[in-house]
Amino acid sequence: MADIVRVENLVKRYGDLLALDHLNLRIAQGEIFGLLGPNGSGKTTSINCILQLLTYDKGMIELFGEPMGPARYDLKRRIGVVPQQVAVFEELTVRENIDYFCSLYVDDRARRRRLVDEAIEFVGLGDFERFRPKKLSGGLARRLNIACGIAHKPELIFFDEPTVAVDPQSRNSILDGICRLRDEGATVVYTSHYMEEVERICSRIMIMDGGRTLAEGTNDELKRMINMGEKVVAEVAEMPGPVLAAVRDLPHVLTADVARGMLTCSCEASPHNLTDILDTLRAGGVALGRVYSEPPTLNDVFLEITGRELRD
Repeated sequence: MADIVRVENLVKRYGDLLALDHLNLRIAQGEIFGLLGPNGSGKTTSINCILQLLTYDKGMIELFGEPMGPARYDLKRRIGVVPQQVAVFEELTVRENIDYFCSLYVDDRARRRRLVDEAIEFVGLGDFERFRPKKLSGGLARRLNIACGIAHKPELIFFDEPTVAVDPQSRNSILDGICRLRDEGATVVYTSHYMEEVERICSRIMIMDGGRTLAEGTNDELKRMINMGEKVVAEVAEMPGPVLAAVRDLPHVLTADVARGMLTCSCEASPHNLTDILDTLRAGGVALGRVYSEPPTLNDVFLEITGRELRD
């Protein structure tokens, strides 16, 4: 597959702050590429540099195999952006908003009318096209935001946390829609703090922090980068200190902590983790409730790689 996005040694400074530290990035045609990182990690700066909304100090950016620059309007017409904040005109209706944003790329009125119709149908706003944005629910407003960003049929689409503060039904609809865009040939760059969304839809993921790439790969490849093989969780009535210490001393247990009546153990890969932990608890006379084991999640990978300390 050809690379739709190619970034090499991208450096961006804000005074003494190094926001991007020789960032390298490649995104192939037809991917949903997840771009993850804590607040302040450089995600938004990276996207704004790629879109030429920010100047940068050093590096190379190519889109669709051609050098990207501030005046490359031919390339910009092939790009769609769905920002985190809903960015529409309150005085315009749903249809008028989509038509306005589409008109920035498409001059022909007849073609634009067809594109607006398709965008309205795509996001399921057919019953609301005469509504003004303030009359829409949060989920419907998000769908309007998406329609405005994709009506002109872009080949490369940037989604910046498109499901913030929406209900589960709207979230599911948005994620299904992004997958349909990929199936129709679009390449998607997706940022989110909802790790389960990224696990669900992204074919490849980059985790960045401090303006640098910390890890990159498929969901399974990232999980193999950390020591954790599985997580064992047990509902416990009481956990005497000596028993907890015995669990922590088991050969493949990395961490074991108790909170609100739940024992959570992070373990290295081993076929005996669950039985070893249960045997230790029973030998210590611990009364057990529900017990389950699960493989590591992308959230576990993210915290392991970026750290667990709170960020501003």
